[in-house]
Amino acid sequence: MSDLPSIEALYDVCGFTWPAAAETRVGPWMIRDGQGGGQRVSAATREGEGDWDFDAAEAAMSKLGQPKLFMVRQGETELDAELELRGYQIKDPVNFYACPIAHLTDVDIPRVTAFTLWEPLQIMRDIWAAGGIDDARYHVMQRSTCTKTALLGRWNDQPAGTGYVAIYGGTAMVHALEILEHQRGMGVGKWMMRRAAVWAEEQGAGMMSVICTQANDAANALYTSLGMTLIGRYHYRIKND
Repeated sequence: MSDLPSIEALYDVCGFTWPAAAETRVGPWMIRDGQGGGQRVSAATREGEGDWDFDAAEAAMSKLGQPKLFMVRQGETELDAELELRGYQIKDPVNFYACPIAHLTDVDIPRVTAFTLWEPLQIMRDIWAAGGIDDARYHVMQRSTCTKTALLGRWNDQPAGTGYVAIYGGTAMVHALEILEHQRGMGVGKWMMRRAAVWAEEQGAGMMSVICTQANDAANALYTSLGMTLIGRYHYRIKND
């Protein structure tokens, strides 16, 4: 795995390609203003040493009107234990996958199967909305300053799926990959991932990456079938007051 990005590098890729609206240091914590864009852009992370000062982090998140939510990255066992003692529950364990781009550009993509374009079309936004990827998450894509594009998949002469891909530090990451329910199980996601890789290679990237929840069996099966390697994991802990 030496030629693949480290889990620490992928945390950075994720943060820059799917950015919070604002980040503020509060003691050892990075507090994120997600503006409704989901857990990845609103979870607090520990970025410094010293007093845990959970109360300050919780107050900062409450001030933003956000849940008390922390991201626990791989190896942060002490943080995980402290949060459990404070009544935080594990939520949505996530897998990181990566592979060299060449692993995904070795097969010709069938014509009119997958495209890249920016800005996203209305049909793409409709597909995202059908999968629960709402306007707040769409605004996360819009505010990224990375080199980026959107994916449109077609199957049986009809729109089938959409996604978003952006590049940071030579690694492309795919987010918000959504396939319409009636178009699933036909290989559309595979061709969209390959189209994302072709685009990323044209932009000079050398690696592809993606994240998905451990509970998403279909997505995990897709990425492993493409030869992507599981690099690492993280999970959230949330307090339901």
